[in-house]
Amino acid sequence: MARTGLYPGTFDPVTNGHLDIISRASRVVDRLVIGVAVNSDKHPLFSLDERMDMVRAEVAALAPPIPAEIRRLDCLLIHYAEQIGASVIIRGLRAVSDFDYEFQMVGMNQKLNPSIETVFLMADGAHQAIASRLVKEIARLGGDVSPFVSPAVRLRLMERLGLVETRAIAAGNPPARTSQPGASQPGASRRRNSSNRGSKTAPAK
Repeated sequence: MARTGLYPGTFDPVTNGHLDIISRASRVVDRLVIGVAVNSDKHPLFSLDERMDMVRAEVAALAPPIPAEIRRLDCLLIHYAEQIGASVIIRGLRAVSDFDYEFQMVGMNQKLNPSIETVFLMADGAHQAIASRLVKEIARLGGDVSPFVSPAVRLRLMERLGLVETRAIAAGNPPARTSQPGASQPGASRRRNSSNRGSKTAPAK
């Protein structure tokens, strides 16, 4: 019987670390479902539809192709796993701090449904420091997030934060600078000064 695995997450935004786990998870299960969580408690930067679009585009660009299903996750995780027939929940681990939280989650899920197992995949060494929260913070403060996300995700992140970099700039074609309303043109003040010197009136006698 085909084994279905569920990889849940907020993906706000999807990072290279997420994509690494997705690629490796696809080799562990026969059918992989990526559940993009609503997770309003986290106040996501991107809407659910935007996050699903980004995950869908990034997964489609993976090589070799990953036949994953991207779905909306808007209920209790264990209930959603039951709905899609998943026998495995896949989670990525980056550090010991992740394990503390995940250990509690596994215990609760086993109480709710002991037939569904949780499989942990350790993050690749190149991606262990990547977290969506930190990626957003780095971007807000003007740092370069290109080592952590794809160029397409980076561009959408910059646009959302109002830091763009329009698409023209990203393509290497910065727009021409325009003068601000009321701003003086170069040399204008010098011309006005010289004309003023020649138009002084004689003092009244």
